[in-house]
Amino acid sequence: MTTAYWCERAWLPAGVAAGVVVRVGADGVIAGVSTSDRAPLGAQRLRGMVFPGFANAHSHAFHRALRGRTHSGGGTFWTWRQAMYQLAQRLTPELYLRLATAVYAEMAVAGVSCVGEFHYVHHNQDGTPYADPNEMGLALREAAASAGIRLTLLDTCYLAGGIDIELSGPQVRFNDGSADAWASRVSALRDDEMMRVGAAIHSVRAVPRDQLGDVVAGAGDERPLHVHLSEQPAENEACLSAYGRTPTELLHEAGALSARTTAVHATHLTVDDRRLLGETVTTACFCPTTEADLADGIGPARELADSGCPLSLGSDQHVVIDPLLEARALEHGERLRTGQRGRFSPAELITASTEAGHACLGWPEAGRIAVGAPADLVAVRMDSPRTAGCLPEQVVLAANSSDVDTVVIGGRVVASGGRHVRLGEIGALYDQVMGELWQ
Repeated sequence: MTTAYWCERAWLPAGVAAGVVVRVGADGVIAGVSTSDRAPLGAQRLRGMVFPGFANAHSHAFHRALRGRTHSGGGTFWTWRQAMYQLAQRLTPELYLRLATAVYAEMAVAGVSCVGEFHYVHHNQDGTPYADPNEMGLALREAAASAGIRLTLLDTCYLAGGIDIELSGPQVRFNDGSADAWASRVSALRDDEMMRVGAAIHSVRAVPRDQLGDVVAGAGDERPLHVHLSEQPAENEACLSAYGRTPTELLHEAGALSARTTAVHATHLTVDDRRLLGETVTTACFCPTTEADLADGIGPARELADSGCPLSLGSDQHVVIDPLLEARALEHGERLRTGQRGRFSPAELITASTEAGHACLGWPEAGRIAVGAPADLVAVRMDSPRTAGCLPEQVVLAANSSDVDTVVIGGRVVASGGRHVRLGEIGALYDQVMGELWQ
């Protein structure tokens, strides 16, 4: 049985087209793409500009509970991190399931069809494993399934509290003891129709030099491998002091940089760092709203792209969940950093938000409206106060998530008119779980 959607306009691999008919097979995969002046009989109309589903390449779902709670008294990334650890200590599998369900539902309503969850809260509050050592990861899988979005579970190796510093306090929840033990636990996870398993090195602060190669080997040759890289100058300084190498150089030495690797943030880089990332075709994932919120700085996005790095985007700590805003903020950061406009074209921003984002999460078939791709469609209104009068090919620089009208994932409508079809109002989901987290 085939379902059909008629798009007023659609972002196709060859450019913007009008009157696009997308036919979807029973497997949720696009079976045909054509054009027609009129909607075929029985086809569902998608108003406005229809994009492929957006990929959120970097998420920490539990950080969403910190939104609007960390802005008094100034502070730094490092003081913010203490509040994050306190929150991590409060999580139980049941609370994490409910919180992540709300987070992923908020993503779905905003047009995200696939999320990369950088997951490191593995064990009980005292550091002992649950009866199922992957119980927290399985809660995330269930949450994504409830929200109807695809998940890449980037199971994260986190072994140290800093270079030559032991884990303490809430951090003991993150620790598997060794890279080999981490790999053994992760080996029990299995891909399914809506989830793929990936791996992550938390950072060069959290995985000792002599175990970086073990994580790379444990991740295997096919799965995506992500890593926080040079988010803060203090990370670079500690790495140089301990190893005489930048974090990028240390990862390269361990064989961690490759076309399946994604460097998250990549903010404070040397010229040689940028060259190494480009030569290895490592993806750089920028999270502009989080990097602004935490005063991280503005990374060299244009230079990385020119060196050969694909770019992707993430919402990280979810100060907002708005893939259109993240794309625009990438360009605006470049303008502020260089004093030049048009550092990235609208087409480049859409590629980072869709095709490149899916590729770095291990879904290379997704992120485009084409035969054989998953039928993930995001209809953005062109008649809102923000978008009325925009050229369709430039709407990414004007719209925000409030303009997302209809979201289709795997051929099924999961959100419409700002509401999640299955879960309803997202605010109500948050109200219930936040009260328990913060009581």
